[in-house]
Amino acid sequence: MSLMPKESSKLIAKSSKNVFIEEEGVKILACEVLEGLKNGTISINNFSQSELHPNSGNKKAVDWIFVLDTLNFSFWPRDGDNKWNVNGHTGYFALCAAIKRAVDEGIPIIDPNYYVNITCEELGKILRPDEGAGIAPLLEERVKSLQQVGRILLDKFNGTFVECIKASNKSAEKLLKIIVNNFECYRDEADFYGHRVSFYKRAQILIGDIWSCYKAIDLGEFNDIDVITMFADYRVPQVLLHFGAMRYSNPLLSTLQSGTELVEGCLEEIEIRGCSIEVVERVVDRVRILIKQYPNLNIIPNSCNAIIVDQFLWEYRRKNCDKLESLPFHKVRTIYY
Repeated sequence: MSLMPKESSKLIAKSSKNVFIEEEGVKILACEVLEGLKNGTISINNFSQSELHPNSGNKKAVDWIFVLDTLNFSFWPRDGDNKWNVNGHTGYFALCAAIKRAVDEGIPIIDPNYYVNITCEELGKILRPDEGAGIAPLLEERVKSLQQVGRILLDKFNGTFVECIKASNKSAEKLLKIIVNNFECYRDEADFYGHRVSFYKRAQILIGDIWSCYKAIDLGEFNDIDVITMFADYRVPQVLLHFGAMRYSNPLLSTLQSGTELVEGCLEEIEIRGCSIEVVERVVDRVRILIKQYPNLNIIPNSCNAIIVDQFLWEYRRKNCDKLESLPFHKVRTIYY
């Protein structure tokens, strides 16, 4: 039995030998988040503001998001490769653009009856890049993931992820367990000094996206949304380094600066991901304390959670990519993020 992500991160941070949390940086980041909440740039509305995301008015929004997050992993190009571009978008938004294009072209990409038998050729066409751009890596793994989740949805959940949400009874924790227990490709776990730890990046982002899309009501209403942590990937740690909330040992920094790819499940990767989660937990706690200290800000304390902070950090990296380019990210070719 794995520890849940929140417990895993505390254990990892306590024993970490290569990655360190800096409280001064946590405070700086908390002030940045507080400012964003105050001026409205950090908000639950940010998800729906992208024209590439489905909105809650779409009857198939949940199944659309489920397909997006089933395919939402590993977009970074190796040295010398072109970045994968779709309609001028890169990375995750290239995926969003490709899925939207397929829907507009009448391809039933969000229907498990279709993708349960999808081929590499079919998915390759759906994810086709702009002329001369690179391709999304791990195409075969993406096909396998779609086939796998499609079969489970059809066999156990009446062909729609909505049934999983209903079975959770408005509990994010219960939904998280439904996802990782039923869909193997979402089971993002590792071994750490004799403990089985978990990160569940894509499972948690799936819940976070549904929560954001529906603005915490209807299918997006969860009574325990605080159990969800940040989504431990390869980009957000760059921002945590930038704000001084996290620090790498010199040997690890040298390894990452050299462009060396890490092996999935190695100690360094586990520490980076676990400490990232714990940093954001501390930032959320700090922001909530500040909100209570300054009631005249008129910010509701629970309006800050790990989902909101993660979205801010991820967007910050996109908007300041040139400024953060000198900070390395850990490269691991994996289906989990």
